Amino acid sequence: MRVAVLGLGFMGSTHIHALRSIPGAELAAVCSRDEKKLAGDLSSIQGNLGGPGERLDFSNVARYREIGPLLADPGIDAVDICLPTNQHSSVAIEALAAGKHVLVEKPMALDAASAQLMIAAAVRHKRVLMVAQVLRFLPAYRSLADVLARGSMGSMRSAIFRRRCAAPAWSIWLSDPEQSGGGVFDLLIHDVDMCLHLFGAPKMISATGFEALASGIDVITAELHYAEGQTAIVTGGWHHPKSYPFSMEYTVVTDGGTVEYSSLGGSPALYNADGQREALPVEERNGYRGEIEYFLECCGRGAAPELCPPADSARAVAVARLMLAARNRNGEKIPCDL
Repeated sequence: MRVAVLGLGFMGSTHIHALRSIPGAELAAVCSRDEKKLAGDLSSIQGNLGGPGERLDFSNVARYREIGPLLADPGIDAVDICLPTNQHSSVAIEALAAGKHVLVEKPMALDAASAQLMIAAAVRHKRVLMVAQVLRFLPAYRSLADVLARGSMGSMRSAIFRRRCAAPAWSIWLSDPEQSGGGVFDLLIHDVDMCLHLFGAPKMISATGFEALASGIDVITAELHYAEGQTAIVTGGWHHPKSYPFSMEYTVVTDGGTVEYSSLGGSPALYNADGQREALPVEERNGYRGEIEYFLECCGRGAAPELCPPADSARAVAVARLMLAARNRNGEKIPCDL
């Protein structure tokens, strides 16, 4: 499968590394308006995970400065869109119309209506569309999903998903809500998607928090209220620029026990209702490779991505938008009508 990566920022470089480790996958083309990056010099790239950027060999890779000519290349089977969020919908629709399969970074789009247009385009042009919701493929979160799938765990009673990092001084566009949706939207879309994946859609949403993007602060504590009284909390955001460390964690309480994980040192574990602690198996696999490999498998079979359906990603966009609206109401519950 010949794949083009659009955008050579932090996520673009991350996807390139993952792609090059997949048998049968070929990095056929890259696209950027940055001449230095097109030459393979990604040393200026930074992100909230991993080390500094590096130099890559693009000598056998087609290099495009504009998206149109790349999409006209008949030798490209699929595109991996790692552009600013405000470009996701229009570029994905254009790529699908050009006959390319599309993997697009999260968030799927800036609003649910744009996400639905992407889904309609994929159906119309009979191409695979998938959003890179990497938590569905990260081993620590797969362990959670596997435990909750056990018949003995019963219902979820309470859940907390937390994700936080420094404000992204490395990417100017992320601090512009017109391009990214803001820190809470861009960062916590991961945890929103995981809640929808594991527990379904809530009935009501409430939230509190604070936004001061000029100071690098964009935080929220949102409560997703379910029909039988359960609550899933999604909390975190940007905590000032540069030095604040990245972390992610969860605690999920069920009838059968509590599952907990923290990237700061706590491997996934189940604390059973009988008082016993069970260390959960964690697959040694890169989540970014996993999501791209699965996407390419779906493309090869012409199959819908059932492990990560775009309809779910569109709902995550809708819920994240409702969380921001609820934050503006300072704790008032608002309906979640998806």
